[in-house]
Amino acid sequence: MRWGTMRLETLADKAVSLGIKAIALTDINDSGGLIDFVDACNKRGIKPIGGIDFREGYKRLYIGIARSNEGLHQLNSFFTDYNLSKSKLPVRAPELPEVYFLYPLHCLFLQQHAEFTPNLRPDEFVALPPSEAPLLHRLRGKVPLHRIVFCQSVSFSGAKEYELHCHLRAIDNNILLSSLKPEMTARQSDSFLLQETFLQLQAQFPEVMCNTMQLMDNCCLEYDFVAAKNKLHFTESLEDDAALLKKLAWEGFQYRYGAGNDAVKVRMERELQIILQMKFAAYFLITHDIVQYGLWKGYYHIGRGSGANSLIAYCLRITDVDPIKLELYFERFLNPKRSSPPDFDIDYSWNNRDDIFNYIFRRHKQGYTALLGTVSTFSGRSTLRELGKVYGLPKKEIDRLTDEPAHRLNGGPVVEKIVSVSSSLRDFPNLRSIHAGGVLISELPITHYSALHLPPKGLPTVQWDMFTAEKIQLHKYDILSQRGIGHINDAAAMIRERHDPNFDIHNIPHIMADEKVADNLYAANSLGCFYIESPAMRQLLKKLRCRDYLTLVAASSIIRPGVAGSGMMSEFIRRFHAQDNIEYLHPVFKEQLGETYGVMVYQEDVMKICHHYAGLDLGDADVLRRAMSGKYRSSNAFAEIEEGFFKGAAALGRDRANAEEAWRQISSFAGYSFCKAHSASYAVESYQSLYLKTYYPREFMAAVINNFGGFYRTWVYVQEARRTGVKVCLPCVNRGLMLTSLNGDELYLGLIHIKGLEKKWIQGIPAERVAGGSFLDLPDFVNRTGIPFEQIRILIKTGALRFTGMSKPQLITFARLFCAKSVIPETPGSMLFNFPVREFVLPVPEPTTVREDAWQEFEILGFPVTLNHFGLLPEFKHPAVNASNLHEYIGKFVTVSGKLVTTKPVRTVHGDSMMFGNFLDADANFIDTVHFPDSLKNYPVHWDGIYLLWGRVIDEFGVLSLEVHKCKRLDMYREGGEKLRVGAIEAYGRPDPLSQHETMLISG
Repeated sequence: MRWGTMRLETLADKAVSLGIKAIALTDINDSGGLIDFVDACNKRGIKPIGGIDFREGYKRLYIGIARSNEGLHQLNSFFTDYNLSKSKLPVRAPELPEVYFLYPLHCLFLQQHAEFTPNLRPDEFVALPPSEAPLLHRLRGKVPLHRIVFCQSVSFSGAKEYELHCHLRAIDNNILLSSLKPEMTARQSDSFLLQETFLQLQAQFPEVMCNTMQLMDNCCLEYDFVAAKNKLHFTESLEDDAALLKKLAWEGFQYRYGAGNDAVKVRMERELQIILQMKFAAYFLITHDIVQYGLWKGYYHIGRGSGANSLIAYCLRITDVDPIKLELYFERFLNPKRSSPPDFDIDYSWNNRDDIFNYIFRRHKQGYTALLGTVSTFSGRSTLRELGKVYGLPKKEIDRLTDEPAHRLNGGPVVEKIVSVSSSLRDFPNLRSIHAGGVLISELPITHYSALHLPPKGLPTVQWDMFTAEKIQLHKYDILSQRGIGHINDAAAMIRERHDPNFDIHNIPHIMADEKVADNLYAANSLGCFYIESPAMRQLLKKLRCRDYLTLVAASSIIRPGVAGSGMMSEFIRRFHAQDNIEYLHPVFKEQLGETYGVMVYQEDVMKICHHYAGLDLGDADVLRRAMSGKYRSSNAFAEIEEGFFKGAAALGRDRANAEEAWRQISSFAGYSFCKAHSASYAVESYQSLYLKTYYPREFMAAVINNFGGFYRTWVYVQEARRTGVKVCLPCVNRGLMLTSLNGDELYLGLIHIKGLEKKWIQGIPAERVAGGSFLDLPDFVNRTGIPFEQIRILIKTGALRFTGMSKPQLITFARLFCAKSVIPETPGSMLFNFPVREFVLPVPEPTTVREDAWQEFEILGFPVTLNHFGLLPEFKHPAVNASNLHEYIGKFVTVSGKLVTTKPVRTVHGDSMMFGNFLDADANFIDTVHFPDSLKNYPVHWDGIYLLWGRVIDEFGVLSLEVHKCKRLDMYREGGEKLRVGAIEAYGRPDPLSQHETMLISG
């Protein structure tokens, strides 16, 4: 990374074109590319050889060449030990039985390294670049010729790519291009040699060339791309695994279904047969073991993705989605005809996941478990920014180039060069990172496939990504995290503490049958609830009059970007409101797709039609479904299944024209459809969140605020908490905690929300209060905590020291004098006696006003608490129209006022910019807006703040919004006349969007 400029496929193609029969890949301190390299070489008939180029900084120490797969294992293990221990590589390579080591010429005469001797071992060679072949004459008598080999480094294909290489090196070193030193880069000659050069070497130095060829002949690297590489069994044997899986599955069956029915039992037996046939028992058992640990620890989890199609996964409590109730096909998850390995997606709260990771690494053998890596690539504005630094552009010019690419000042040869190089670097590997949650547990040590490194996460991580893992059949376990689960976890904990010790949020059937929850779903009263709180989702819930689980599952699918962009969402809504006029292509379509009004919303719907309309078995139907997504559309298997579809349809008596239309519909829908099991899992979590918000709104909103995650910013959730009837209180050192907490009917914002307050005080102040009791006054607070004046001042301005009864100006004056005259102990709270505080005669300054307090809250917390945002406006008269009476003005032009919450920019079919907006009125009710291109161009919405909006009220399937024609951001001033500064983006278009006359018209 940030070195070579040739893709592996390009490397292999170039070798073929030059008649090269064997080639070695030795990435710098990395073996992550070898699996893909071997695959590329095999497909082109080239012998692949692999190893690692070991370097300390810029200096090459030696190159390790694997003689075999075991040799690569030895190399990976050797390098892993140094990576995990964070120690330096040895100057001399270790003796590894299946590895050759090649030293650069400068390491041969090793006066600077006394531990290294010129006496090379049988596994050690001197690597000489062909360009330095004349030096062989000087080496005679110093190094035996049979210990020398030719070694040509290849990092780029020519002069143009050498220039690209230099840009990569400058980026990597974070220096100007002109500051690059020769040792930081490859040599300009590090590209492929012509065959004539090799023939000349052969003629002039036959012995060295013979050594080189013999070394390469002795090396061989192969990978099995068919057999599964995961841990083969969870117990001591496959037989024991089978017995244990059956036992746990049938026990779970009783838990989920009781006696059950024969059809469900038949499904259970079929799944067990496929799982055991494909040797996936250990995969299920290991996942079950992880889930059981989480349940034992009290961690809430969501099992989602295609794994929810499995009845056994449901019975093992890996998921809470009933595949029988939702008619989910197991073959969508696992079937003998599936070419890629499936995986379970298990979501935990963000603050529980690390413990789950640690458990997995403790539970399984060291060296057999690793996190899955990933590689970020150069793309978009980030590349322009990196190159701008390489060329020494000032930050302002870089910002203009990235944020306003069409700006008239973005010109000249330097900018043109940056843009050109940026285009060439697109999709180049940039930085190694960690997969969002992938964990690998293999049968053989992971170092058989990759060296491991230790990222900041602190757990061993492989040097390649999920696509490479999939290629060698090493199936990952996805242990993911999301804030929505944290909302549920924390709210449930507060409910158990405040109301019911036995509260259980897992009674899903009870929650889904609750009428009050259904009412809130219908009203889209879902702020803070995972996946159903965004403006678009709340609008969709209203348009679909959603009151039940199945409708919510459909809504969670059709709102996905690809689905919505294809027009399926609009078609689904239209059909929902015209159900009597739906024309189904065939009775099978009505029977199988009646739930979704004939629209193939789900990937399972594609399988349904293929299976029931054309008679394909579910395995072939899943292959076809995957092929329709484009991944395998060109394969022979796809053509065979397409032919099978029409043959099957004909065998069932389907008319050819009807079958062709069915195929067309499948083709048009399949690429956009979504996994139903995935949406069903999300819908379960949405129901749980909505249940908490319905019956325990205060605890739920406190949990949402504390998890710092959701669609909106914190102030929106604070507003929503206030709507539940709770009194929102400013942070308080005597009543609050680090996080937001409930005290009766009062919600105290946590100290963590105070900008500028250091972490040690955020944590230390509540800890001192718990240990030593409430603070008596300001001197007691200062003496016990040892907090400095500047930090005290922040607390005073926030109102966190209001327990003293003194005004803010008095507190600041007193704190300044007290901190200047007092001796604060080095160890807070360590004073044996509390001496009387010297009395100061203080002036009595004017106390701050309510508006000034709100301003200070706005500055420090990011939002006002004493007043809402509208209270910061000087003598503002609200328009008569607001969210509550908007329905009275459908089709009419009105003026409303709203605090900007969020915006969603989009492009029209003609490429013009438009926007959807979301505002809160003075009563904290939402107003949705639409800004078409002309309006947005003349009246842009860029900055945070309160806006006057003038436009027409429109009604779309019962959802009201304002089609904005004009708008103006209202200035907010302090009482002293200082104007509020918000937002970092300069407004474009008209600097004053509305004239005074226009403002009067809107206000009137």
